[in-house]
Amino acid sequence: MTERDLEGWTIAFDLDGTLVETAPDLIGTLNRLLDQHNLPPMPLESARHLIGHGAIALLKRGFEAAGAVWDEAASPVLLKAFLADYLDHIADGSTAYPGAVEALDALSARGAILCVATNKPTDLAVALFDAIGLSSRFAAICGPQSVSARKPDAAHIRETVLKAGGDPARAIMVGDSITDLDAARATGVPCILTTFGYTDTPAADLGADAVIAHFDALPGVIDRLIA
Repeated sequence: MTERDLEGWTIAFDLDGTLVETAPDLIGTLNRLLDQHNLPPMPLESARHLIGHGAIALLKRGFEAAGAVWDEAASPVLLKAFLADYLDHIADGSTAYPGAVEALDALSARGAILCVATNKPTDLAVALFDAIGLSSRFAAICGPQSVSARKPDAAHIRETVLKAGGDPARAIMVGDSITDLDAARATGVPCILTTFGYTDTPAADLGADAVIAHFDALPGVIDRLIA
């Protein structure tokens, strides 16, 4: 019988680059929009670093990398087209990272509350988790529309944990970028970063409490942080 030694603790996760490899579908949508504007596509591996700062930033960086002059006035139309296309293709190639599902189940079996604090719009986050069969594992899935502020503001993590039924004083944030780390620091909770996510600066150089290269390591790292 599994010991429920994590009861009273909440583990909050980022989504893109943390739990789910979403680059194939995000870059797929970007490339379809680039093609509509007669611009060359971005190779997936060279475009991964463009992800992580929101859809407008992805569009701006993607169009500029393709050689186009960014038109700020056209961005609302482009954003609408991006979100519609992405929703239609939200799980064509997106998958949970190796070991993620097993780690979630192991933490849940030990009594931890699991939730998601993501800057991805809530409806897209829920649609993605529904499509890959992970929604039921989380007590709350909160994009910026579900809380009073977006990461790196502390309110995002704090309110997500509260919506999940947890205590912000006994929470841990798992993410992949400086945005997640800054949000965790603002909230006053430990932060674990993945090395396989979307960040301009390597996760190991950001100063998190711990860094993992595979989800197999997550339960043990959490044990160390709360010891």
